[in-house]
Amino acid sequence: MIKSKVRLGDLLIEEGLLTPELLTVALNRQKESDYTKKLGEVLVDSGYVSQKEIAQALAKQLNLKFTDLYGQNIDYHSMSKYSMSMLKNAKAIPYDEDEDYIYVATSDPLNYDALEVLERTIATKPLKLSLALEVDMEHIFDRLKIMETTKGIVENVKKEISLEGIKAESSSSAIMQLINLIIKDAIRQGASDLHIEPDAYKVSVRSRVDGILRENFVFDLDVYTALNSRIKILGNLDISEKRKAQDGRFRLKIDGGDYDFRLSTTPTMHGESIVMRILDQNKILLSLDEIGVEGENLKALEELIRSPYGIVFVTGPTGSGKTTTLYAALNDVKSLENKVMTVEDPIEYELPLVQQIQTNDKVGFGYYEALKSFLRQDPDIIMVGEVRDVDTLNAAAQASLTGHLVFSTLHTNDAPSAITRMSQMGLESYLVSDSLIGIVAQRLVRQNCKHCLEKYTPHHKYIRKVFRHLPQSFQFYKGKGCRKCNNTGYSGRVMICEVLRVTEEISQMITQGKNKFDIAQKAEEAGAYKPMLFDGLTKALRGDTTLEEIYRVTRG
Repeated sequence: MIKSKVRLGDLLIEEGLLTPELLTVALNRQKESDYTKKLGEVLVDSGYVSQKEIAQALAKQLNLKFTDLYGQNIDYHSMSKYSMSMLKNAKAIPYDEDEDYIYVATSDPLNYDALEVLERTIATKPLKLSLALEVDMEHIFDRLKIMETTKGIVENVKKEISLEGIKAESSSSAIMQLINLIIKDAIRQGASDLHIEPDAYKVSVRSRVDGILRENFVFDLDVYTALNSRIKILGNLDISEKRKAQDGRFRLKIDGGDYDFRLSTTPTMHGESIVMRILDQNKILLSLDEIGVEGENLKALEELIRSPYGIVFVTGPTGSGKTTTLYAALNDVKSLENKVMTVEDPIEYELPLVQQIQTNDKVGFGYYEALKSFLRQDPDIIMVGEVRDVDTLNAAAQASLTGHLVFSTLHTNDAPSAITRMSQMGLESYLVSDSLIGIVAQRLVRQNCKHCLEKYTPHHKYIRKVFRHLPQSFQFYKGKGCRKCNNTGYSGRVMICEVLRVTEEISQMITQGKNKFDIAQKAEEAGAYKPMLFDGLTKALRGDTTLEEIYRVTRG
């Protein structure tokens, strides 16, 4: 057991992570809090160092190994022999054992008294300590709690599986009750997706809340087969086919609300991974300002979607809210005077006054075939779910040149990249310049919880990157964490975006084959483009999100 005393401030100064002046400031702030916070907490809250930097410096000083708990094969059943209160008090996780030692990771190696109590209690072998991040420890403790609370439900499912004559297809069966519990819990959290993932030892059920995955349930593998089969039956999939990916869809009424679920299965090493996209039919009829488009971006986008013809692309990675933006744009322009047609794969939400068409590759009716048929249907506005190939892109360009307004999506990281992507796909540069009128690039960032908002100072590396764009007096905010936000500090998501308008000058540059950097620079100078970092910075300064979130989803 470690007995040496280490002064954290001196250690961080030695490692070059902190200056004596900043240490003095942090110590004064600790004193102002009546020492209710540890020095490490004050340093992290002040943005001087990160938790990982503190942990790595401590590990080096104490000659300890730094352990990534997620890289360890932790036997959760064997951990039941330890007192959870004792482990939490010592902030320790026993993650391995051999003939000589019990290997224990801790986030507080200087908590000598609690660690000695733990060592005396284990008694059979000495402890071999290593250092781990506190946030990883908390996730492990959460998983243990989850396994304990779901133990009764899982036992009922196991009994049902073992009894002959019990049909898992019954709506009152234990397995269906388990599925309803999983789905209701995800909806209660406001999840967008559910992931059911088997590994060699367990089945993990995670939900994507505000863009981040959280683990909600952990089951034994013998529950997985019944869970997998019943979900595939719901989605009208072939339960005997486990060698290839399948897609399906089903609808459930949960707590009085109508929800659609897009189902996807794909084979992995340990079984089929199941992902369900949760589509709330009551939340789609939003306007552009309600989804987070504001200021100059809102004005520019409203001008684009009211153009008589041309192509408007919405770009961004998967899960960045492109479809929601397209639906919001259609919701703003649809009317009895316009004929609006969409081709989608799949149709996610039903929109009034809009003719929506589902692609069907099995019969040769894809995006390109649908677009050709649209032109004989006399539409005013066309939405193409995604441009995937040059044929679809060329058809969209021809539609725009014949007097139609076309909305679609591309997978690019920023707005200027969409221009070069169109050329790379094979569309002639003169067709790009003649048809393209604007591009929106977007990301979704987690929104600060309004119930626990407090002032804070981001890490100095983030401040340094944007310092020249900050006002003379500035303040950032973050959610401290409370019951309303499940102690995450975040609740919901907000869009940050950039809009590039294709002016006459930009159109000429496209025809000349200029690269995206030259185009972006000229568009900025002309006031036709502003990178999304600025939109994110505005929302961070207003307290909508944090600076760390902006850098998590953008390159800065």
